Amino acid sequence: MQLRLGKHSVLLMMPFFISFCSTSPKGIIVLCAGDSITAEAYPHFLQRIFNSEGRKARVLNYGRNGHTSGEYLSFLEKNGARLEAEGPDFILLELGTNDVRADIDSTPTPVFKSNMKRIIEIFRGFKSRSGKTPVILLATIPPVPEGTPFPFTPESVARVDAEINPALKSISQEERIPLVDHYTLFLKEPGLLPGVHPSLEGYRYLARHWFDELQPFLSK
Repeated sequence: MQLRLGKHSVLLMMPFFISFCSTSPKGIIVLCAGDSITAEAYPHFLQRIFNSEGRKARVLNYGRNGHTSGEYLSFLEKNGARLEAEGPDFILLELGTNDVRADIDSTPTPVFKSNMKRIIEIFRGFKSRSGKTPVILLATIPPVPEGTPFPFTPESVARVDAEINPALKSISQEERIPLVDHYTLFLKEPGLLPGVHPSLEGYRYLARHWFDELQPFLSK
């Protein structure tokens, strides 16, 4: 028997057909932004954690070796469209270690704060695949261990605790974005931070901490 549908029946079925064929983006995209602490390793380990937890995610490493906040801002101003095209749902932002160097990269704290707020402003203009503004998580920077060779100096060590991390906490409050405390994280486990860069195990530790901080947002 041949089934015939009238035009009204076809019209009634169309919303169901459209609904059935339209699927929201599956999984999440996490964009990691920062300097060499980002570029060197932790996004790789973060991806492995997502995989082991059975969570569908794509972790993108947009860390840039040696970048200060100002250099990363320039990178973002030139390449923002490419990063936005990735459609990130989350942006993990950590910068500031190179800003406390004692060479030409040394960045006055008010300039650092201005750079970071501009970076956040650019990221807030991004849209995810579902058209939403990405959730931005901002991290404090780890300590610079005593005795780290030039271009880091005792002043660099002091600036982390006295200037840069307080500026990041202030930015977090002013911009109303979550603050992830990497400073205290490595104070508790100094053996995982032999220099300005974590050890391999330190990078795994860092990735796990990022993952844990993402959990409240993943369940929404």
